[in-house]
Amino acid sequence: MNTKNFFLLLRRNMTLENKNHIATLSDEDLLAQHKKSGHAEYFGTLYNRYIPLLYGLCLKYLNDEAKAQDAVMQLFENLLPKISGYDIQTFRTWLYSVARNHCLQILRKESKEILVDFNSDLMESDEVLHLLCEEDGNAERMQALRNCLGRLPDGQRISITHFFMQEMSYADIAEKTGYSLNTVKSNIQNGKRNLKICINKHSK
Repeated sequence: MNTKNFFLLLRRNMTLENKNHIATLSDEDLLAQHKKSGHAEYFGTLYNRYIPLLYGLCLKYLNDEAKAQDAVMQLFENLLPKISGYDIQTFRTWLYSVARNHCLQILRKESKEILVDFNSDLMESDEVLHLLCEEDGNAERMQALRNCLGRLPDGQRISITHFFMQEMSYADIAEKTGYSLNTVKSNIQNGKRNLKICINKHSK
């Protein structure tokens, strides 16, 4: 399945989901209803919410669109029969960790670029993405993130927002903003570093 068809399917699923009353349920309620009833529809609705995020995460690790799409689908197939057995406090952060480990397992099996585990640039991206995925209920943490994003220079803030929150590629950001590829890359690297410093300062 190519990227266009993958996201067409996603949009269709999300459109159908929005017509369903279960789309209004919280993550916690969807998990509870799935455990109670065993109906796959509840977990499917919950998982569907995070497909764009999961695809962006898998793409950053696997660096291959087809493999990232397959990984997202494999995760769903793997989790569906098992999800009721897990004790999950915050689904977003739990799913993030599971997806990251799944991608690392794929890389290990393929014996490709296993040093990705220790690549500082990727790990910085990983940490910032994890922060951006934190549950909204952590008001203090989310307020710190918003404040720190607002303090970034325009180029860094715009590039960070497009890259992490909208999951755009360097090339897409360059086309949208008019920045060069090198400028986009520099904005993201410097923006991540400045965000980490700012948020750690707020956390102390």
